[in-house]
Amino acid sequence: MHKKYLIIAAILGAISVAMGAFGAHALKAILPEGALPIYETAIRYQFYHVFALAMAAILYEKYPNQSLINAAAGFIVGIIFFCGSLYLLTLRAATGIEWLRFVGPFTPVGGLFFIAGWLQLAWGIKKG
Repeated sequence: MHKKYLIIAAILGAISVAMGAFGAHALKAILPEGALPIYETAIRYQFYHVFALAMAAILYEKYPNQSLINAAAGFIVGIIFFCGSLYLLTLRAATGIEWLRFVGPFTPVGGLFFIAGWLQLAWGIKKG
């Protein structure tokens, strides 16, 4: 389990860097006022949770338990829902694609997965 999640963390980290570079160089010129901070929030939270995912994977090697697996899954799902929805909302701001507004409610769902992931991480450490 830990190796698979470390690989996922590394890939998501690389995506974070690429998305950050894209935002700093390409998006800044085409986004309307106020949309870049939404994108930057997505990148920042993705990066935070890449490290949390890696930490859960490393801890699992020493303290294998279901809570650490749940934590890792929570971080991945949180990245998909929270960060993914913010990326899509930024795309909406850049392009005006109206149907993308439906993703807004997914952001807090992703936040709940982040919170659950952190709580599972704490519980998994306690059990270890």
